[in-house]
Amino acid sequence: MAKVLVATDKPFAKVAVDGIRKIVEGAGFELALLEKYTSEAELLAAVADVDALIVRSDKVTPAVIDAAKQLKIVVRAGAGYDNIDLEACTKRGIVAMNTPGQNSNAVAELAFGLMLYMIRNRWNGTSGSELRGKKLGIQAYGHIGRLMAEIGKGFGMDVYSYTRSDANKKQMAADGVKLVGSVEELYSTCNFVSTHVPAKEDTKKSLNYELLSKMPKGGILVNTARKEIIDEDGLLRLMAEREDIRYISDIEPDKKDEFLKFGDRVLFTAKKMGAQTAEANINAGLAAAEQIVRFLKNGDRTFQVNK
Repeated sequence: MAKVLVATDKPFAKVAVDGIRKIVEGAGFELALLEKYTSEAELLAAVADVDALIVRSDKVTPAVIDAAKQLKIVVRAGAGYDNIDLEACTKRGIVAMNTPGQNSNAVAELAFGLMLYMIRNRWNGTSGSELRGKKLGIQAYGHIGRLMAEIGKGFGMDVYSYTRSDANKKQMAADGVKLVGSVEELYSTCNFVSTHVPAKEDTKKSLNYELLSKMPKGGILVNTARKEIIDEDGLLRLMAEREDIRYISDIEPDKKDEFLKFGDRVLFTAKKMGAQTAEANINAGLAAAEQIVRFLKNGDRTFQVNK
């Protein structure tokens, strides 16, 4: 009997765990739980005899991979998967997956909530501004990007995006989103730019001084993706030079204290909040369980990220 481990430092909601159990045990597999663990040693011991692993933001390091002698698949319940060492998985022939789209609505709603809070001066009683009629730029037109466009149009915003994908271009046209010719044009055109690019070698620190300095007066950068895509030194330099630029994120930067010197021009949540809704929590967990069952039973690799 194959064994599936759910290893979560920050546990899923009980309803999600119950749903995962129903899916896994209903398929004839064993389910094990490791919740609120406090050391990697606990995780290393727990993975020793498992065939499949579900994690959230938990680190799947080479040491974890080495300890999991029977592991065939690991699924990150969420969109980002930079917490999984893909190279180590590939060397062992382990399939790594994410669950794209399951927390997209939660992230999109959070981005707009933060934008509204910022432009209404943090509800401090003074006159702020409105989203209607403003230009929204969406960097990366995936699941989250499409929802951002839908919400933005609902607010009466002019929505722009950039993509090299012909399929995404067709989707943008169908959604009434304006295509720009480059990332540089996106940043120079829009009052708000919301970035949703993953943290990869070619995207890390790609939001740099040169690019961000193209933003128009009063520009606001919204980052609900990953902190690694921001060139913090470049953004700090720009904010020091231009008092009109503002930065919003649900990820505290490495140089948080330096950013906080800009007062109300920056806004950070206490922790990564994009997927922190009951619905996203449940959806991602159930999707991870279903993907594992399909892989173990039928070899389905639809959402594999280490191809």
